[in-house]
Amino acid sequence: MNLNQLYYFKTLAELEHYTRASEKLNISQPTLSHSIAAMENELGANLFEKQGRNVVLTKYGRIYLFYVENALTQLELGKNQIERLIAVGGGHVGLAYMTSLGTNFVPEIIAGFLNDPQNKNISFACYEGNTKTLIYNLKREKYDLVFCSMLENETDVEFIPVYEQGLVVIVPENHTLATKKKVTIQDICPYPLICYTKESGMRRIIDDLFAKAQIMPNILCQFEDVNSMAGLVAANQGIAIITDNPSIQNYNVVKLNFDTAYSKRMVYLAYMVNRYLPPAVEKFKDYIVNITKK
Repeated sequence: MNLNQLYYFKTLAELEHYTRASEKLNISQPTLSHSIAAMENELGANLFEKQGRNVVLTKYGRIYLFYVENALTQLELGKNQIERLIAVGGGHVGLAYMTSLGTNFVPEIIAGFLNDPQNKNISFACYEGNTKTLIYNLKREKYDLVFCSMLENETDVEFIPVYEQGLVVIVPENHTLATKKKVTIQDICPYPLICYTKESGMRRIIDDLFAKAQIMPNILCQFEDVNSMAGLVAANQGIAIITDNPSIQNYNVVKLNFDTAYSKRMVYLAYMVNRYLPPAVEKFKDYIVNITKK
């Protein structure tokens, strides 16, 4: 059974006359008759019965019409939604990003883009997560674009460097290191470390820091969310290496500069290489690339 047959069935049900229905559908009456007969044969039930020169729905036809009308309505709504998403001057962007970017970077990027009157009808849906999860969902078409860390061996994903985040160390307010302005990897190694989970792009960077210093970190707890990490540090349970994030001002912690040659991490804009990007998504992608190159 195909979509044309559903339209034929619905039209005949409305007009109750083969000749008028075939004229409206711009097909021959034999074609319409054959199509309805094929549907009835496939369903194993008569959908119409003769009533004088007209035809009317049988009990089975009335039941089937209910589902056909719902199906065609949903298809029409889907068509309208697609047209809205790709409309010139409008459209929609599904954007996902690492949690640490949600306070300043992403809101500022979106606000700058929407300040252009030409973009005022473009809407956004935004999501947060760790890099591994973000890329997983990007590949499954949940998002159009992602701000994340680089992942190796992702040949289907394009990573464009757009933003560099500094790394800092946070310690409790009464901590021994709290009076220092800068700390090294050697300074922090004796203390329990509150760390990112292994799914986070930041975890790989932190692991590399300790590996280069030939030090085994004393990891106490692992979190996806930097706010949870800051909360545990404020509770005097350890220290943490995090991306410099304005939200940590809400916690009773001291932020220390990290004195290491690897005290930054690159943020990338990621998207699928061979996937069609609607005009609104392409426009936002180009905007990001242009402003981050300045």
